[in-house]
Amino acid sequence: MALSAVLALSAAACGGDDGGSGGDGNSVTIGFLGDLTGENSGIVIPPKQGAQLAIDEYNATNPKVKIVLKTYDSQGQPDQATSLVQSAIKSDNIVGLIGPAFSGESQQAVPVLEEGKIPNISASATNVTLGEKGWKYWHRVVGNDSMQGTGVAEFLVREAKAKKVFVAHDNEDYSKGLADYVTKGLKEKGVTVEQDVVDPRASDYSSTVNKAKAFKPDAIFYGGYYAQGGRLLKQLRENGVDALFASGDGSLDKGLIEGAGEKNAVNTVVSCPCLIDPTGESSPASKKFAEAYKAKYNSEPAIYAAEGYDAATAFIEAIKAGNTTTEAINEFLKTIDVPGVSKQIKFDDKGEPAGGDVYIYRVEGKELPLLGKASEAKLQ
Repeated sequence: MALSAVLALSAAACGGDDGGSGGDGNSVTIGFLGDLTGENSGIVIPPKQGAQLAIDEYNATNPKVKIVLKTYDSQGQPDQATSLVQSAIKSDNIVGLIGPAFSGESQQAVPVLEEGKIPNISASATNVTLGEKGWKYWHRVVGNDSMQGTGVAEFLVREAKAKKVFVAHDNEDYSKGLADYVTKGLKEKGVTVEQDVVDPRASDYSSTVNKAKAFKPDAIFYGGYYAQGGRLLKQLRENGVDALFASGDGSLDKGLIEGAGEKNAVNTVVSCPCLIDPTGESSPASKKFAEAYKAKYNSEPAIYAAEGYDAATAFIEAIKAGNTTTEAINEFLKTIDVPGVSKQIKFDDKGEPAGGDVYIYRVEGKELPLLGKASEAKLQ
């Protein structure tokens, strides 16, 4: 892990902020909430760093109202996220929140944000039901699991020629939701699917492995996070299950490869409704972002870094326009329509992003380079 990420972890573990307390008329405080020190923190640190980069760039222009980014480390635990949100509202007077990072903690913490009338923008929570709650202050800058599941299903049928797919998940909000949408998309294409559930707290997945082996699938899809995905992949390979292994955005981290072992991670792809573009080939804005991110953190942008930058940009645009109260910021977000790094920053009336694509990444050695959009990516 880059030194910068280690430093970020240290700051998050202390529950500190990056620049002092705000809300004195010359500054306002925006929170960032997510798993910053837990076993799946590798997919939350990048968006936190992306958000910090955007805010640092804004503050460097010496604006009338500066922004303080204060971090809250939920460790991915819904109960912890809820108590942190309560503290952020009552003690820190946040005017907005980037997060919650995960879907499970969003389900419990966002109602508290709604009650407090705090606008919130997640860079990474993808569960479909989050957009169906009728929440007035909730937004996200990433596509949901329905879009991702459809893209994965199409890719597996087209490129893996899959007729039988084994689908596993850990029964958490995000994991089950994504797995169910993948299953739905596969069945609509005539694919035979068998599902199984793993315990995310367990280390022995032999029951699931044996079921997968007996099913003899053309491909396996795991809905869940990389810590568990790596363990499952390792045990599948060690038991002779060599089918294409696919997973979703929760596994888009090198920790998947480290957990499985480089040899076992061969023939693995990961989907994400996010663009990781370290060379900045997709657009001039992406190139500028990638260069600035690498200069600040001495590492290339990783999963959801661009989305974290875009979520912060939405709040920055609101504050630049003179909106410093929670209600005024939330009203501004209803009409925002500006270019972002990952996509156009614009929300529909449910808080969903107005556009986006699903991308496929493939394990190559110790890396997860981009193959392309799910509708276009080729395995060969």
